[in-house]
Amino acid sequence: MMPKLLIVDLDGTLLKSDMLHESFWSAFGRNWCVPFLSILALRRGKAALKNYLSKGANIDVTSLPYNTKTIEYICAHREQGGRTALVTASNQIFANQIAEHLQIFDYVHGSSDKNNLKGSNKADLINEHYSKEDFCYMGDATADLPVWRISSKIITVDALPSVRKQAERLGKPIEHLNTTTRSLQHYIKALRPYQWLKNILVFLPILTSHHFLWLTALNSIVAFIAFNLVASSVYVLNDLLDLNSDRAHPRKRLRPFASGAVPIAHGSILALVLLITCVLVTVLLDWKFFLTLAVYYVLTLAYSLYLKRKIIIDICVLAGLYTIRIIAGSAATGIELSVWLLAFSIFFFFSLAAVKRQAELVDMLEQGKLMAKGRGYHVGDLPIISMLGLAAGYVSVLVMALYVNSPATVELYSYPPALWGICGVLLYWITRMVLITHRGSMLDDPVVFATKDKVSQICFIIILGFATLGALL
Repeated sequence: MMPKLLIVDLDGTLLKSDMLHESFWSAFGRNWCVPFLSILALRRGKAALKNYLSKGANIDVTSLPYNTKTIEYICAHREQGGRTALVTASNQIFANQIAEHLQIFDYVHGSSDKNNLKGSNKADLINEHYSKEDFCYMGDATADLPVWRISSKIITVDALPSVRKQAERLGKPIEHLNTTTRSLQHYIKALRPYQWLKNILVFLPILTSHHFLWLTALNSIVAFIAFNLVASSVYVLNDLLDLNSDRAHPRKRLRPFASGAVPIAHGSILALVLLITCVLVTVLLDWKFFLTLAVYYVLTLAYSLYLKRKIIIDICVLAGLYTIRIIAGSAATGIELSVWLLAFSIFFFFSLAAVKRQAELVDMLEQGKLMAKGRGYHVGDLPIISMLGLAAGYVSVLVMALYVNSPATVELYSYPPALWGICGVLLYWITRMVLITHRGSMLDDPVVFATKDKVSQICFIIILGFATLGALL
């Protein structure tokens, strides 16, 4: 017979996440000093750390990745006349907010600034409050063993095989719930490999200078691998910092960390491993490449923590990150960059960055929102952002047109007039991208969208054709 009282753990049981990690990344996103201040707080104990982070974080508990099967189990227990209690090692502030949101608990207990309600501490509190009645306890980790020892029934939720065996050795009635399946695919998705396409820009110095040698090609390939690693590290870090805003987005809420498909703790380790591997790879290249990569990482970190909330500056930074990839390709191969290439890339990628923001604002308009969460833009800014995308794109075409008539072009191309065709295609493509975004059909990053869009693919082939004609005729 099921005991009348069901006591439930929060992290990993009721929630497909961990509030300590949630609060750390939320607070870190609001204040870059949080990692250092967290170390100071931890010196006073883990309870003090949780209390500090709970005050610095801004978490929307209504959008957290709850375990629906656990909630259904709790609701079924209540329908049979049973009582429920939430007893968690997370701070009391979060415990109260979550209990108020779900409305399925009769009692709520969380950690204070002095008592970390985990393991034996949790068992002591339960003994103090519920010693006179039988209860069953839902948990997921080895830290729950002290509570299971004093419970009448054990319920594990997505516990590891080793935890299940330890719980079974206690010799009590036991029930195992399997509600979530970990998949390697979710971890790969967190790396955003489709975004690696942007790193092909490191090959541009070779292509535009017609410097086709095995050594330079090999260096470019190593640079491409290094950028894939550092970019994925940054994407993981950015997803951890953007958990709140991602969960408020209709599509981004399905990202691995926001949805709870991959534990946040794993994301922290993954970002660090990718970064260390990247540093090891850069040893194969010139120190200038390492310096360029370091600038890229610092700038992306600054963007994630602060600059993305600053209007226009965020677009400038995104455009700059694209251009840094080209500079990195130059640093890896030793090929001197053309002023024309730099000028074109700055305006062209400023245009794409503006289109990306335009797409977000159009999406907000369709949802009836007035301001982007985690951004500094209002829906009313949409016309200006659209004009920025067009204007910068047209200036990039102008730079291309001036390059066609420059002395540098004659040295590289036997028939420069063929390059005028590239200007025409770019003019069409940029205008079409802005128009598509205006109509609400731009659901991805513009670069990612272009790889899936047949018209963009045809435009790219035509551009390659004009460039080949100019070089070979």
